Amino acid sequence: MKDKTNLFQKVCDEVISLDDSIRFAGISDKEGKLLAVSERQNLKPLLSDEERAQYAITAATRQYTRLRWEYHLGRIHYASSRYEHLARATIPIADINSTLYYVLLLSFDPDIQNLHKLIMDTVIPKIRKWKKRLLLENMGTN
Repeated sequence: MKDKTNLFQKVCDEVISLDDSIRFAGISDKEGKLLAVSERQNLKPLLSDEERAQYAITAATRQYTRLRWEYHLGRIHYASSRYEHLARATIPIADINSTLYYVLLLSFDPDIQNLHKLIMDTVIPKIRKWKKRLLLENMGTN
């Protein structure tokens, strides 16, 4: 279990280091249980740990629902929302059959101008490099 936790933590730590505008990176399983998180240093979180856990459950449920529409709409890359105090994005980590295994949860500074470019050109390519290991890790637990 320690190796698995280290893998998830390493992914979160690498993602948080990709850009100064990333406030938070977390990975949840398909049910929304947070497996690892990384936060930008010297940052005051806007949500408590309990609120963050509730958000992860909601985000995983929404990603699962979105994947159901891929057959008609095409593969989902990410979903995002802009709030007054931050921007958020969720990226599904799914297999070729659109079976959801994990969700990458991200938050960004509210004034970010290049959210789409950052996600598509930087974050998603990084996750693609980790995807095989993450999916294999899941297979090892079933």
